[in-house]
Amino acid sequence: MSADTKIQILDAAETLFSEHGFGDTSLRTITSEAKVNLASVNYHFGSKKQLIQEVLQRYLSVFMPAVDDELSRLLHKHPNPDVGQVFSCLVEPLLSLSQVRPDGTAIFVRLLGRGYSESQGHLRKYITFHYGEVLRRFVHAVHLAVPQLSPAEIFWRLHFAIGTFVFTMASSKALSEIALADYHQDVTVQGIIARLMPYISAGVGAQVAETSVNPLLDIA
Repeated sequence: MSADTKIQILDAAETLFSEHGFGDTSLRTITSEAKVNLASVNYHFGSKKQLIQEVLQRYLSVFMPAVDDELSRLLHKHPNPDVGQVFSCLVEPLLSLSQVRPDGTAIFVRLLGRGYSESQGHLRKYITFHYGEVLRRFVHAVHLAVPQLSPAEIFWRLHFAIGTFVFTMASSKALSEIALADYHQDVTVQGIIARLMPYISAGVGAQVAETSVNPLLDIA
């Protein structure tokens, strides 16, 4: 079975996973879209989980090393960076993903969002196993930027940041259409990221609220 068949399967799976989710996309739907038989999927990937991992790997293999390089350059020049500088290390690596596949930046973020929202635990293990060192370096850089935050607080803020980023990028097409129709702004994916990074950076670096009152009780 040829390498072209494997690429056909990956391309079809990527599109279907990003549009419909991992759980709602069957292997039969993928094989129908790719115009291959089920044996081809089993031959090249072995399982649906491995197929999901390899769909993400096409992007991760480009994105993660690029982030690592950006972090190295930043920390060499600025041993004590600010939050904005740390998050700026993600911008060019994200934009470079459109060279992997057309609209690759938005597709990659949508796939990540699916992984989070559908509790794909195997993906978390896969990314941690292969790119754990890069993730740790990024978290360390955030800690250098906001040393007053505890590891637990950094954990929460980074997950809030991921949620904000994933939701925004998953809605990027709709947001661009609204911006054009209502505000006469022709916004690209690059423009959305440029607006989003300062917002996320401000949230991650925000001062910890000092209160002895449970904020959930204020809602009642």
